[in-house]
Amino acid sequence: MRLLAVTYGTEGDTRPLVMLCHGLQAAGHEVLLLAEGGTLDSARALGVPHAVLEGDIHDEVVALVARGNDMAAASRGLARMAQRHVPAWMRQADAAAAGCDAVLTGGLAAFVGMTVAEHHGVPAIGTGMIPLTPTRAFLSPFLPRLRLPGVLNRLSYGLVNQVVWRTFRAPINEARRTLGMSARRSLWRDLPMLYGISPSLMPPPADWPANHHVCGQWRAPDAPWQPTPALQAFLDAGPPPVYVGFGSMIGFDRDTVLPALLQALAPRRVLLFPGWAGIPDAPLPPDVFVVGPTPHEALFPRCSLVIHHGGSGTTHSACRAGVPSLVMPFAADQFFWAARLREMQVAPAPLSPKRLDADTLGLSIAFAEGQEVRARAAALGRAMAREDGVAMAVNLITTLHRTR
Repeated sequence: MRLLAVTYGTEGDTRPLVMLCHGLQAAGHEVLLLAEGGTLDSARALGVPHAVLEGDIHDEVVALVARGNDMAAASRGLARMAQRHVPAWMRQADAAAAGCDAVLTGGLAAFVGMTVAEHHGVPAIGTGMIPLTPTRAFLSPFLPRLRLPGVLNRLSYGLVNQVVWRTFRAPINEARRTLGMSARRSLWRDLPMLYGISPSLMPPPADWPANHHVCGQWRAPDAPWQPTPALQAFLDAGPPPVYVGFGSMIGFDRDTVLPALLQALAPRRVLLFPGWAGIPDAPLPPDVFVVGPTPHEALFPRCSLVIHHGGSGTTHSACRAGVPSLVMPFAADQFFWAARLREMQVAPAPLSPKRLDADTLGLSIAFAEGQEVRARAAALGRAMAREDGVAMAVNLITTLHRTR
């Protein structure tokens, strides 16, 4: 089977799809991945065929993150991005889809993938690391965490999906015309959907369609990992450290947030991943080791606590490692995952970068280090270790192709 995979977004959007593509290759399928250039290191490392979609995630998506959960501002930002890039994305994806048996599509390029699948008369299969399927069980992850009746929870997905569709509709329809296709007035329906989400972390809601599947985390295959000599020396020099890292989040004052966290964690040993925010201007305490991009699957099991932003990928890796989390969400679905970890009692209430007083931090860290919390986190990690999300997704894709 020949497959095209299309996505656009941060590392958290691309990396899981790379892992799925790698699994498809191992099963004997031919696959090409289109994604933002700065997020393709894992594709290069695993030998997944790929090509770069136009755009710079650092300059564009970060601007959306900086707006937090302001839906109107985010919608305007998405509309500008779509206007700039959809024509090029559509041309490239349409050429790459020639001769394919199906198109896997997700992220900010999801509508592009659906369009080219339609143009070539092949199935489109949605992919995601965030629950997008309407359900009565919980509110859309892109809305503030509120307790609402089930019917309103379900309606919230239509609201969010329509807002996103309206931001992309004009450039998508203009690109469709260049392909000789008629304009679309409404969203695609009844597409199969595969989620790289752990059922131990988020069991599939009972009211989801039968062809929407929670597969398990799409993670890197187990492989030996050798830390740099300096990192190995730090890990060997004392008890497991606390990991602090917020990935691609930059919409916060690093010179306030990071020092406050480091002060609250003292005298614990800390691995600090600066990410896109960078290192604080003030000197770091002596027990803080600055680490570069490192595979979470290998590093987190060697940590005692993971302090992160609540992105789907980082959340899954921390939980699979069997260690508690302390979450500081900034935007979009991060609030959903922070709330989910709190419900499972493997993390305290989420932190706010605007309210980091010493008492709050102290109580949060103490909660995460409690014996019962550690036991629950370890049990969750053992449950997730029994899952093979890539294998399940590969089997589902193969079955969909055979039954078509």
